[in-house]
Amino acid sequence: MKKKLLIGGFLLLIGLCLQAQEVKYEEYDLDNGLHVILHQDNSAPLVTTSVMYHVGGKDRTEGRTGFAHFFEHLLFEGTKNIERGKWFEIVSSHGGINNANTSQDRTYYYEVFPSNNLKLGLWLESERMLHPVIDQKGVETQQEVVKEEKRLRYDNRPYGQLISEVGKNLFKKHPYKDPNIGYMEDLDAATLDDVIAYNHKYYVPNNAVLVVAGDIDLAETKKMIQDYFGPIPKGKDVVRNYPKEDPILKEVRTKAYDPNIQLPASVISYRTPGFKERDAYVLDMISTYLSDGRSSKLYKKMVDEQKQAIQVGAFNVGQEDYGMYLVYALPVGETDLETLITEMEEEVAKVRDSLISEKDHQKLLNKFENQFVNSNSGVEGIAHSLAQYYLLYGDTELINKEIDIFRSITREEIMEVANKYLRPDQRVIIDYLPKEPQSN
Repeated sequence: MKKKLLIGGFLLLIGLCLQAQEVKYEEYDLDNGLHVILHQDNSAPLVTTSVMYHVGGKDRTEGRTGFAHFFEHLLFEGTKNIERGKWFEIVSSHGGINNANTSQDRTYYYEVFPSNNLKLGLWLESERMLHPVIDQKGVETQQEVVKEEKRLRYDNRPYGQLISEVGKNLFKKHPYKDPNIGYMEDLDAATLDDVIAYNHKYYVPNNAVLVVAGDIDLAETKKMIQDYFGPIPKGKDVVRNYPKEDPILKEVRTKAYDPNIQLPASVISYRTPGFKERDAYVLDMISTYLSDGRSSKLYKKMVDEQKQAIQVGAFNVGQEDYGMYLVYALPVGETDLETLITEMEEEVAKVRDSLISEKDHQKLLNKFENQFVNSNSGVEGIAHSLAQYYLLYGDTELINKEIDIFRSITREEIMEVANKYLRPDQRVIIDYLPKEPQSN
């Protein structure tokens, strides 16, 4: 009885902790279509202002790839009221930090300031939306910046092209077939008119969400938002109609070459559903089961026990329209790639063919509970989550209830989803090899 009481008390404590993590927020729309989300947390004198635009690498036409990532840089160039090159100086001189990032589906800009500089953060983002200076000098400057980033992060970095190779082989029609950063020849070929048109199409209030999180007064913040963002004209509605992929009905084998590596890699990849689908959550759990930590199935078997791989992993690349599921390994010594494929498939097959243990299932649930508690621990992370759940998932309340999806996933469902997506006849196997040998 005492043990049951202790367990009951522990579960109650967990429940109270999770309840205490609930994120309270208020959301509304301006007349120009800009969605606004406010989260008040007066525990520390900090505030995050952020804008997420529903535009990413997939939003392009053939021959004009990489525009969204290019704009991530270009929209720091300057505005009608901010001198070229002064953006970061303004932020740092007022005690703030800022950054931006782009995925295949969205672009995110944010600043973190002492809360007495909230007005400055709102002004900066309204300037970016309303008054960006887009001219030939800025385009040429940022073309060189993006080229250097591509060289450092992709072209000259070991395994830097691996994800791009997976995308190229899993997708033949959808824009996910091309890398988020794009191809340099496309940026070089872009005219100033192309760039201006792209800005007018996507960087408009009705294609964005503004999140303000932290030490704020709600009434004052709403007034400032109306003053700065209310006058910005609404853009045309963005219409997307990307082609659907044909199903993969038989295994595909291919090779890719990377001159920056000495060890090859074996990659098994599968096309999976977009991250809004319930099955995508199940796939996240499967990847955690297979490769999260030294006690995971793949690591324990192939690295610790059989000493076949120096590194092994499985992860679900979440995207809006389709996901990509990867299982990969780097060999040890004389281990060949076929052995790696066989051993990885054996572990995936176990998930398809039998229920994981109740102990492993509970361990998974505990990990996701812990991730949920940690994800809402600071206003910077909360701001990003609120923006993403609204803009990409269409449900802001997921910031509080997404954990319920993971809690409801059963062992039977894990087996069912593995059988649905992680089958040998639906996979693309890539031998990722050192530089291709020169022919005579």
